[in-house]
Amino acid sequence: MRNGGAGWTNNCCCQKTEEDHGNSQRNRHPGLNCPLPILKAKKALADMASGQLLKVLATDSGSLRDFQAFAKQTGNELVEQQTVGAEYIHVLRRR
Repeated sequence: MRNGGAGWTNNCCCQKTEEDHGNSQRNRHPGLNCPLPILKAKKALADMASGQLLKVLATDSGSLRDFQAFAKQTGNELVEQQTVGAEYIHVLRRR
């Protein structure tokens, strides 16, 4: 897994990366409080193939526990969580 966002696009709203050959997406939801980042991630994951990665950037501290529960409930793998400044980064692998 890449740290610090290297290799991910700078565009928001689920853009596939060229470097990862379409195997990952990024979903940016600053300023959205629960449950909106979860709902946006659920929609993005539904459009992805099994094994693809989704990186979600959120600004709500509650998103840490929310994405842990979401992964357990949906069977998607929570690959990584990080806090960088005021952003909370969640990486999910589509089941």
